[in-house]
Amino acid sequence: MNLLEMKNVGVDIKDDVNNNKEILKDVSLEFEAGKIYVITGPNGGGKSTLAKCIMGIMPQNTGKIYLDGEDISDLSIVERSKKGIGYAFQTPAKFKGLKVGNLLKLAKGDSENSIEQTLRNVGLNPEEYLNRSIDNSFSGGELKRIELASILIQDLKLALFDEPEAGIDLWSFKLLIKTFKRLNRFTDTCIVIISHQERIMEMANEIVVIDKGEVAQKTVKNKLLSILNSNDLDNCELTCCERGELCGE
Repeated sequence: MNLLEMKNVGVDIKDDVNNNKEILKDVSLEFEAGKIYVITGPNGGGKSTLAKCIMGIMPQNTGKIYLDGEDISDLSIVERSKKGIGYAFQTPAKFKGLKVGNLLKLAKGDSENSIEQTLRNVGLNPEEYLNRSIDNSFSGGELKRIELASILIQDLKLALFDEPEAGIDLWSFKLLIKTFKRLNRFTDTCIVIISHQERIMEMANEIVVIDKGEVAQKTVKNKLLSILNSNDLDNCELTCCERGELCGE
């Protein structure tokens, strides 16, 4: 049985002249527990909208979403969160004035995961950060890592990550890769990552290409990576810039 299923999901928004603009068109996908999925494709193709739709941030206009066979299409973000779905934004949310340790304690809930180890897994020293209040002194990369930690510390059924490599340095990126692999190895959490990075694609059980709001391709990692690494890119949906290279802050 699939953990999460999207059936004929469509998302519309109003454009500048109040006309409906289709962002997702008739998307049907299935996600299984214990697997890693990477969502990739051209910029503006609908990847982030797909993740936000699953989380309930952007409700679908058509279609249905099922979690463990239950229709969650009309549930709020909070209700979906309580059912075990978590989301890390591409641009981290800010929790000004809240100490890092308190934030992770709130996120942790009943989880037995270690706050200290989770911080180490995203490249932050617990001794330096646990009692530090989140304020304007934090860099974008620090905020990104703290948000990632707040997702990783939870016992989730499905964890959504929107370009988790953005704004972090190479060393932290390598730690993040190890953390994803550890999460996949020791839990049944379904991990869905939006990314252009080949190192992240290499972890995937399945890669989904989203283009122009539609599922352009579903494939295994070896097939897509062989196209990306070949000299003949004419048959590839992705341009060179979509392949991306990791950059630090």
